[in-house]
Amino acid sequence: MRSSSKTRILLMIISGIFFFALSCKERSPRVILTTTDVTAITQTSAVSGGYISPGIRATITAKGVCWAQAADPTPADNFTSDGAGDGSYISNLKGLQPGTEYYFRAYAIAGKDTIYGRNIAFTTMDYETITDIDGNVYRNILIGRQTWMAENLRTVHFNDGTSIPLVRNDVSWAGLTTPGFCYYKNDEEAFKPTYGALYNWYAVNTGKLCPAGWHVPDDKEWSQLTDFLGGESIAGGKLKEAGSTYWVEPNSGANNESGFSSYPGGFRFSDGKFFDFGFSSYFWVSGEYSETRAFFRFLYYDDTNVYRFDNEKKNGFSVRCIKD
Repeated sequence: MRSSSKTRILLMIISGIFFFALSCKERSPRVILTTTDVTAITQTSAVSGGYISPGIRATITAKGVCWAQAADPTPADNFTSDGAGDGSYISNLKGLQPGTEYYFRAYAIAGKDTIYGRNIAFTTMDYETITDIDGNVYRNILIGRQTWMAENLRTVHFNDGTSIPLVRNDVSWAGLTTPGFCYYKNDEEAFKPTYGALYNWYAVNTGKLCPAGWHVPDDKEWSQLTDFLGGESIAGGKLKEAGSTYWVEPNSGANNESGFSSYPGGFRFSDGKFFDFGFSSYFWVSGEYSETRAFFRFLYYDDTNVYRFDNEKKNGFSVRCIKD
């Protein structure tokens, strides 16, 4: 072989080795992503995060944690968005279901690539329950530092065993200045299991409507709830049952992130007529506004607000109890 040919071959080999080394150098060091162990597990939330090794040449444009009820979740399932760049970050997983196993892992997006940390599995806390004097069992949920029933009250007795009068007739209902209750459209079978009963404020005012150790929340306790969920303008979405199975569309912003599971049970007006089933949730507040009017909270299908109004004590609204 001529020396010139040998020289060309040698140069090609050397060039190839140099190109390979340069390519490897340009692509390294690779992104190292670690999933942070889960902490602060509740019935509907948990805390995790990740750590991206510093000094990488790749540009991290997004990072967070993704989760699902099966292994290898992606951001197409559920995800947090926790900024860009390397280093450590904290992720708050919200809107989880009680007593459910989830898989989660950290993710980072670099260019067209999505990098993942390891899978970690955990199970949320399950619902606890409370039983009323009639034997009705209610799921309850921890929201912040408050424990709320996650279902509407449906007892027909006060907690001392006294019966609450069931009032079907419109005229009789309109004349009440004493405790009374009913079911929407006077149809117990259709409405009691999911929507509970509708009580006038005189039943609330006895102080004996909720099971022992529980009570009808006052205005301050409702405000504490909405403040914890980000304020009255957005808390409604976090309290409403999601989807259109129960709520009329669009059920704006409803994700039930809190686990409160509010259903649109409507109300009975002071004249005995029924309104707003599927559109609204009405909940009595224990606070009195005047001799004939009392406060209540109101959720609507078309926005994310929690409204605060007063109306006649003769109205029939739903009741949620809070733990003492």
